[in-house]
Amino acid sequence: MYELYTANDKTEKRLNEYTRIRKDIREKLERIKADPRRELDAHPLHGKLKGKWSCWLGYNIRMIYSIDDLNKKLIVEAVGSHKIY
Repeated sequence: MYELYTANDKTEKRLNEYTRIRKDIREKLERIKADPRRELDAHPLHGKLKGKWSCWLGYNIRMIYSIDDLNKKLIVEAVGSHKIY
């Protein structure tokens, strides 16, 4: 199982807001920590975001993250609507 980290305070604040508003996101984060490449429609990004991954957390909520397999870490880079791309 991977551990979840945030890249900065702004991302951590936004992720906390979403988990406070939508209780189902906590369960989804647990799923992505178990299998960050297959759960929640996870997919690798391309172009300027190459090397990062994206997944679906809800209606219009996406999460962009990096996977550190060596240290079993998921680093959340951004959370929000499709505008985060």
